[in-house]
Amino acid sequence: MTDTEPGLSRKLTTIFCADVQGYSALVDQDEVGTVTRLKQYRAVMVAEIERHHGRVINTWGDGLLAEFHSPVEAVFCAVETQRRIKSRNDETPDKPPMQFRIGINLGDVMVDGGDIYGDGVNIAARLESLAEPGGICISGAVFEQVRKKLDIGFSFIGEREIKNIAEPVPAYRVLVDGKAATMPVQTAPSPGHENDPFVAWKRKAWRYGIISVVLIAINLLTSAAYLWFVWPILGMALILALRFPFRALHNRHIHR
Repeated sequence: MTDTEPGLSRKLTTIFCADVQGYSALVDQDEVGTVTRLKQYRAVMVAEIERHHGRVINTWGDGLLAEFHSPVEAVFCAVETQRRIKSRNDETPDKPPMQFRIGINLGDVMVDGGDIYGDGVNIAARLESLAEPGGICISGAVFEQVRKKLDIGFSFIGEREIKNIAEPVPAYRVLVDGKAATMPVQTAPSPGHENDPFVAWKRKAWRYGIISVVLIAINLLTSAAYLWFVWPILGMALILALRFPFRALHNRHIHR
């Protein structure tokens, strides 16, 4: 059962969210020229979206929201769009570049006519804000779908907190320049990596184990009749239990 309102439905889709970096500043410098270029660049983006079987849902100000049935098509579209826009900017070196940021997420959304709403859209918008000017940022859900299907590189930038979303979202930057296109895929830290939370926890457990052995030895050699070593060892065990990386374990399970 769901809490969807009457007249609404739900679906899993790939959300593509884009806006212009520093749009207000560009308008302040040249209002007419900026609006004209925005229309031209947006036409480039819309053409790429349609070419990759996407659908533009809405545009507002300098922003655009679209959806795709395929995460692969969405990311491929974003890469091609950024490359075409960069070429347009290079053709007018006398003008400040107009650079878009793009965020892409694969998530469940509510559908009302031709519009979509919900956490899936909110996450895409947040990822857009994490993208660099002229760049693309994708969620871990999208990364898992595209990492073996596109000849481009990815850079893991950590798990990001998103307002009103219970769990942090793994985020990746897409490397769109020519050199990065042939780079090997970079993934999130794997088990055994020095930054992996489980490795850090195991190291702490190993150190506490050594301390426990030393405490037991001192206790037995000095006062075997009173086993006081139990209490500091129980304290260390409690600390280890409280610091166990449950969140990392949960995220690792859901992203397998």
